Amino acid sequence: MAGHSKWANTKHRKAAQDAKRGKIFTKIIRELVTAARLGGGDAASNPRLRAAIDKALSNNMTRDTLNRAIARGVGGDEDANMETIIYEGYGPGGTAVMVECLSDNRNRTVAEVRHAFTKTGGNLGTDGSVAYLFSKKGVISFEAGDEDAVMEAALEAGAEDVVTYDDGAIDVYTAWEEMGAVRDALEAAGLKADNAEVSMIPSTKADMDAETAPKLLRLIDMLEDCDDVQEVYHNGEISDEVAATL
Repeated sequence: MAGHSKWANTKHRKAAQDAKRGKIFTKIIRELVTAARLGGGDAASNPRLRAAIDKALSNNMTRDTLNRAIARGVGGDEDANMETIIYEGYGPGGTAVMVECLSDNRNRTVAEVRHAFTKTGGNLGTDGSVAYLFSKKGVISFEAGDEDAVMEAALEAGAEDVVTYDDGAIDVYTAWEEMGAVRDALEAAGLKADNAEVSMIPSTKADMDAETAPKLLRLIDMLEDCDDVQEVYHNGEISDEVAATL
């Protein structure tokens, strides 16, 4: 399967990710602690923990740091009151947006999320308002590579789909629980991924124009700046032509 350039449609823009690396590490540690607390410290039997470990390693977190976070979760600590909350809403241009949070205070979190939507011309929706447009998947990404080799190894390992982009990037899609096993199989075949994460993949896309694209990016930035927000998913599609104007 082929796709367009990933420049502005990738969930994490590299410049923003580099600038927020400290905050990203804090959020990953929080997810590691929570995943270990809820499902135990064995990644082989805890898909959520395995996904968090994959994300930590993709962001160059050291093994010592992530192991300490897992130990905190297994041992129980001050994060025991954290709960996962999913907010749904509509962003600029009618985009469907899902916001995954880890919070110990629902009132604080919903106020911050609602503020971000309101400031960018969107609105917070009710449970189920956009969730049906997304499917939870594992995404294993290669910035560039041998398309045929990746596709053959991925499909043999049980991947659901392989998408190649105009800029040479490749995404391998899996059932989210199988992402770790597929990534291991790819590495065993000599194919080391640049990133692996669990994501919510939209079934339909909303095309952004020169007016709505910057507003959508601002909404994503505002949400990601919230300490309680772990992930932001959306179905906005920004063409190369529009991206060139940003």
